[in-house]
Amino acid sequence: MIKVVLFDLDDTLVDTTKLAERARRNAIENMVKHGLPVDFETAYNGLLDLINEYGSNFPHHFDYLLRRLDLKYNPKWVAAGVIGYHNTKFTQLKDVRHARKMLIQLSSMGLRLGIVTDGDPIKQWEKILRLELEDFFEHVIISDFEGVKKPHPKIYQKALKLFGVEPEDAVMVGDRLYSDIYGAKKVGMHTIWFRYGRRRSEELEYRRYADFEIEDLLEVPKIIEKLGGKGEEGSNKEVHADR
Repeated sequence: MIKVVLFDLDDTLVDTTKLAERARRNAIENMVKHGLPVDFETAYNGLLDLINEYGSNFPHHFDYLLRRLDLKYNPKWVAAGVIGYHNTKFTQLKDVRHARKMLIQLSSMGLRLGIVTDGDPIKQWEKILRLELEDFFEHVIISDFEGVKKPHPKIYQKALKLFGVEPEDAVMVGDRLYSDIYGAKKVGMHTIWFRYGRRRSEELEYRRYADFEIEDLLEVPKIIEKLGGKGEEGSNKEVHADR
């Protein structure tokens, strides 16, 4: 009997890849607009290099960008970048298509829901709160708060312990074959790979760890029923989900 469904956050519930690209582009455009003496492509590629080198959660991308471009520090340009980035994030943040409808369906089936995500706790909670998704989830486990990152088994074991269930009673849904699918499968959970976002064609060597593959989140409730999850009437129904 499936009792718990766990979700990755970025590019599983929240449309992060498209948002990040738009926010970074708008940040550079705003810097150029306010006097940055470099063409857009040069500055944008410099920003992408910094993100690859220091990670997306590094707090000084725009400061370091000026150094990378051999420019004297100018707080106005940095502020313009911050404004362009955050204005985009605040106005264009959205959930993945059918995410909310799926969560409503799963909740109505009596299933307990949680999130297991990597990233900065404040940034991840900001996404959850801005999209008003908090009430769907009983527990939210974030790597940088726990001190352990996916696919390490401890982060999944902690989630299972919080819910008080065995691995075979839980399903993990995520877009990353390595961190989400491989990690959850190694501790004995059922796995659903959501083929979405920029990594849909990456890490394919871990594809065999996915019990199911989907391209629409509305397939999740059908798969849960097939695995023995509680249905709307409290009974199990036979369904067909594409592998």
